Amino acid sequence: MKTFDEIVVGRRSIRGFLDKPVPKALVAEVIGVAMRAPSSFNNQCWNFSVVTGAPLEAIRAGNTEGILGGKPDSREFRRFDGIADDHRARQIEIAKQLFGAMGIEREDKDARQDWVLRGFRQFDAPVSIVVTYDRILLGSDIAPFDCGAVTNALVNAAWSRGLGCVINSQGIMQSPVVREHAHIPDDQVIMICVAMGWPDEEFPANAVVSNRKSVDDAVRFVGFED
Repeated sequence: MKTFDEIVVGRRSIRGFLDKPVPKALVAEVIGVAMRAPSSFNNQCWNFSVVTGAPLEAIRAGNTEGILGGKPDSREFRRFDGIADDHRARQIEIAKQLFGAMGIEREDKDARQDWVLRGFRQFDAPVSIVVTYDRILLGSDIAPFDCGAVTNALVNAAWSRGLGCVINSQGIMQSPVVREHAHIPDDQVIMICVAMGWPDEEFPANAVVSNRKSVDDAVRFVGFED
């Protein structure tokens, strides 16, 4: 049995999955553990639509066809498009790691496009978990905080059971398609989705470990004696 630290430190984002179903009971178990995550004022505003099979294939197709057909991005969470400086540098760094692992050259536009389309297909994972929150909280910071906490707990609980995940906003690029086929009611806002399945250990990108800021770079200690 792995320790908590081993699970958190050892977890990787998985972008290549075996063609093997994930039992419904196992997904329910993972979500049940994740829902013990901290929740601001115990709001527990999170909800989950777990999709597989034909409905998931319909989401993949609609999402990909919409993007290729020029439909605008309709993700429902707020985004900041002016990412720069260290934040942009870290985005570029992980992209280089992934492209390097997959052998995708900078000038290979077809291979780079294929990689982007894999994201729109949620990396062909057998399960997609669409995380939503109660619309009554739209505009507050409570809902994204709670959804982030429960999603972090979800991917770690999955990893502890041998499942791999990648948190994937490309998979909800066309939110009306997701809402239709995942049967998401109008009183819910789509926050993010998590692609889940059994990791394909032969898939090169699955070996990529992202670099992280050091404690010295991220932490300010106040009032402590050395």
